[in-house]
Amino acid sequence: MREYTVAILGATGAVGSRLIEQLEQSTIPVKKVKLLASKRSAGKQLSFKGQAITIEEATPEVFEGVDLVLASAGGAVSKKLLPEAVKRGAVCVDNTSAFRMEPEVPLVVPEVNEQALFEHRGIVANPNCSTIQMMVALEPIRQKFGLEQIIVSTYQAASGAGQTALDEMLSEAKDYLNGETMEGKIFPVKGDKKHYPLAFNLLPQIDVFEEDGYSHEEWKMIHETKKIMQGDMNDPKLKVTATCVRVPVVIGHGESVYFKTADTTLTAEQVKETLKTAPGVVLQDDPAHQEYPQPLTAEGKRETFVGRVRADKENPGSFNMWIVSDNLLKGAAWNTVQIAERLVENDLVHVPADPYLG
Repeated sequence: MREYTVAILGATGAVGSRLIEQLEQSTIPVKKVKLLASKRSAGKQLSFKGQAITIEEATPEVFEGVDLVLASAGGAVSKKLLPEAVKRGAVCVDNTSAFRMEPEVPLVVPEVNEQALFEHRGIVANPNCSTIQMMVALEPIRQKFGLEQIIVSTYQAASGAGQTALDEMLSEAKDYLNGETMEGKIFPVKGDKKHYPLAFNLLPQIDVFEEDGYSHEEWKMIHETKKIMQGDMNDPKLKVTATCVRVPVVIGHGESVYFKTADTTLTAEQVKETLKTAPGVVLQDDPAHQEYPQPLTAEGKRETFVGRVRADKENPGSFNMWIVSDNLLKGAAWNTVQIAERLVENDLVHVPADPYLG
């Protein structure tokens, strides 16, 4: 059996630590692990399967001899370093927005479009966290009944903005409870003009605003959905719109999803029956006993949890449902490792003759 040298780029971050954990639990036969981060973290040590691994500075040269790269160190770092890794023969799975919309780069949720991996040219993109969980829940419905329209409103956890942002929210909460003034410095977007506290608040802005009034997070959900489901980020046949909101939750994105199917005779019970056997989905839908997905109970789990499935009584074939998933696992680290598992299983850990180099 072939064994693989795996590099984790961004190993010290919130997603990076979870990439290490998920790789430890994966089916990938690992020969060696390289943990890569910035120069300031080089020399420190982290553990992999009980073994102390010294962190190395992420430079082009460290990718020599690496088979797989799992990257979550920010888009600028991925843009700079992943083409260098590909040149040296490594297949990269990237958990940033750097390559998601590139036509040559597969954008993959394994439960939805694993076949796209066969077209990779050295880099595979991990979708946005909020997109991933929605795709897992909607794809089995699309396959069986057809899908014409999606309207999604997200309730996204603070951890989706990174560890520093999460720490700021927790600090704000302490200030509020102590009767002190909350001073936001990061939310909604660190590099934007204004900042607001997130604790005990809701912010209807994730990422910067585009000229049309949509935030870039909303833009990503719209176009990533089309690329994953239709193979074309601008496909007009599937109508998608989104409103993305940051909420004072630590881990676990929630989504209220309204969708219209091609089958106007479809019932909510049929939708539930489909979801019961859908890969990666756990149906939690028992209103009589107040059972439904929650971020607190989804934290630390790989699955996508779905509940509150109900028909729109005014529009046949249209439904509402509620989706929750751990944004740092299925929304990031686990989906990345899951892609890597599928690359290994399908003997796709090799760079083709015409690699994509950015």
